[in-house]
Amino acid sequence: MKIKILTAAISLSLVACVTTTNDQSAETILSDNSSKTAVAKVSKEVKLTTVAKKVMPVESVSANGDIVITLEKIMSDPDWMGRSPQSWYWGDDNQTIFYKQKRAGSPLNDLFRQSTTGDQAEKVKLAQMHIVSDIYAQRNQANTHEVYTFEGNVFVKELANLSVQQLTYTSAYEYSAMFLNNGNVAYRVGNKFFEHDLSRNKVIELAHLQLKKDPEEIKNEQSYIASEQHELIAYVALQKRNNELRKNQQETLKSQNSTLTKSDFYLGEDKRINHASLSPNGDKLIVSISSSKSSQADSDIMPNYIADDGHIKAKKVRQRVADNRQYNDELFLLDLKSGQIFPLAYDVLPGADEDVLASVKAENYKREGKVYESEKSKRNIHVMQANSPIKWHENGKQVAVLLEAWDNKDRWLTTVNLMENKLESQHRLHDDAWINWSFNEFGWLKGDNTLYYLSEETGYSHLYSKNLTGKAKQLTRGQFEISEVSLTQDKSRFVFKANKKHPGIYEIYQVDVKSGEFSALTNLGGMNDYSLSPDDSTLLIEHSTVAMPPELYVQTLNDNATAVRLTHTVSEKFLSMPWTAPSVVAVPSSYQDEPVYSRVYLPENFDKTSEKNRAVMFSHGAGYLQNSHLGWSGYFREYMFHSLLVQQGYVVIDMDYRASAGYGRDWRTAIYRHMGKPEVQDMRDGVNWLVENANVDRKRIGTYGGSYGGFLTLMSMFTQPDLFQSGSALRLVSDWAYYNHGYTSNILNTPGDDAIAYERSSPIYFAEGLEKPLLINAPMVDDNVFFQDTVRLVQRLIELEKQDFETAIYPVEPHGFVQPSSWLNEYRRIYKLFENTL
Repeated sequence: MKIKILTAAISLSLVACVTTTNDQSAETILSDNSSKTAVAKVSKEVKLTTVAKKVMPVESVSANGDIVITLEKIMSDPDWMGRSPQSWYWGDDNQTIFYKQKRAGSPLNDLFRQSTTGDQAEKVKLAQMHIVSDIYAQRNQANTHEVYTFEGNVFVKELANLSVQQLTYTSAYEYSAMFLNNGNVAYRVGNKFFEHDLSRNKVIELAHLQLKKDPEEIKNEQSYIASEQHELIAYVALQKRNNELRKNQQETLKSQNSTLTKSDFYLGEDKRINHASLSPNGDKLIVSISSSKSSQADSDIMPNYIADDGHIKAKKVRQRVADNRQYNDELFLLDLKSGQIFPLAYDVLPGADEDVLASVKAENYKREGKVYESEKSKRNIHVMQANSPIKWHENGKQVAVLLEAWDNKDRWLTTVNLMENKLESQHRLHDDAWINWSFNEFGWLKGDNTLYYLSEETGYSHLYSKNLTGKAKQLTRGQFEISEVSLTQDKSRFVFKANKKHPGIYEIYQVDVKSGEFSALTNLGGMNDYSLSPDDSTLLIEHSTVAMPPELYVQTLNDNATAVRLTHTVSEKFLSMPWTAPSVVAVPSSYQDEPVYSRVYLPENFDKTSEKNRAVMFSHGAGYLQNSHLGWSGYFREYMFHSLLVQQGYVVIDMDYRASAGYGRDWRTAIYRHMGKPEVQDMRDGVNWLVENANVDRKRIGTYGGSYGGFLTLMSMFTQPDLFQSGSALRLVSDWAYYNHGYTSNILNTPGDDAIAYERSSPIYFAEGLEKPLLINAPMVDDNVFFQDTVRLVQRLIELEKQDFETAIYPVEPHGFVQPSSWLNEYRRIYKLFENTL
């Protein structure tokens, strides 16, 4: 058997990882024997067996002089590691970058300015923040000015001399600032839209969206007794007449006097505005609304037992998917010149009335001894919850809207016919499982009639263009995913991020719009995110590797250009520690052709010990997340914990089980209607690989994970009790019916439609299968996965008379722990579990 391994750079310390040269991880095919030694190592193995029994100091050195990794150190406030750049962006001169950096020992961030020539970064003074906080600025068509908001006020910057003019100075909160095609600036305040005439310094109200009934409708909705009152009582009739005269006079005044505005649009009562997008011409608005009535129950609360006033506080929290109501948006086109409102009906969309859950409902009905009869009916449809789901063409004559079905099975990219005031479908993406919540980017190409968009229709996220009257054209193809698409200013090239080399390596690429020529812009290896400079000449890159946290680099788009490192924020203390850099291994699968990519941490001489090794399997959270890539992981504490385990002779594996991100649509949807089965199958393949390739004792393997990883710990131990000797489930999901609608209904539909999927996917139904030691760690103020999941599972285990489980609660912690003391306590318990059982 051949084992495919991606090795990280081998070095005696992480200092080698801070070089600014283009270190690219090499992919090699190794035989069984060679794979056992091709491991990236940064330390010698240190045997420790007493940590669980004796608290070690934060700093410790072994008898042979090696630094010992301790729980006290790695679970302390992470500021000691360094504070990587955050929220980075380009300055207007194409030669300056800005980034935020956390203050040491403080939750606050500071903004820094740095030249791309590599000069020392300097902190931006608070008095200058309004000048440089233009990360979301919009430029005018002439590219001479930009408009942006800072702390709720509107600013315009002249790009030639970088002078700034403040347009508003109010206690109101202005946002969504933009240039109109006439050169004026528009912005929004609440549900009002304004135009600021820069030449005459005049503010014009374009629209006031009123969430109440039109007074004319109310007048015509009189009840019987009200109409009788006006008929019989002269005084009431007189008052009505006088009020109408005053109102008519005011309306006449508005229509004949140009100094007064008539901008009210009545959208109905008990509504909320979800989206509102103004045309660059300032003459039209696309608005989506839905019901504002809450269906939350009084029981949708989360108790906080450690409140600042000493009392128990009940925080309102989200609904559960089992309780969540169906919803849809009403979509309107508002003509700001005529004052007309045009409903945009969804019935023109292909599949808008299909019964897409017919087979699912039929299966569930059959279980109940009933027969389901399918029939067409209007589906609930709404504007997609994506970044900027409504996009106007820069000329203001076309607008595109991205829509999705409430049942998660369809996405429509539509345009609005502004002559006939109706929707037109440009592209329908249907998925029998669910539409991805990622890869929904789209926009306009040069000219009036061409869109570009991302779609998973081939099984991977790729880029397409489509003329409004023609067929779609696929611009990229292959077994990789692209995202973060940017269109250059001249609209000749797309720049994007993709994992073309390998599922775990993300480089920056470009494709020519006309020729389709595809080329790589970076060759750094690892994980790379980017931002194009305003003049499209240079990339600002956030680069990381498996063993090196993110730093910022710049690279020009010239041929043979190399990336130059700008920031050095990782601490010397972190660099001096003997971390173990994992290898990324393609673990063969017993269930599909594609392997399961996994991070593997191996101790020195793992294949030469007379006694077989112990091992731990970590399962990442979120489900749809990629952790076995070649960049720095968000699970940095786990990375350090795994290095600690390796020092003590453990082997550690961290798998991107089916459901993980980065491997295409089929990998993502493998868990549809049965969460916990494909993933546990992959976990078994991982265990088999450890036994066959890492000299691991099958009877000395434990597992742990948080959130979705906690769910997998439960499912593996309940349904496959022979697989692990012990496990720890952190902030676990025990019953998917209690989780949120947006995530869960994608994968399992809803309990009302698909109870079968929920029951075979929820650990609480399989708790009787527990045979090995289980540690449950649960935060109590978790508004993501409720503490109730733990409480119900524990009660179930008690009633089943299970004895070999323990529960630790954390009264002040949310889903992601914050306090170092909680992190330390949690991982002491996990470590002790493995030491005692493996």
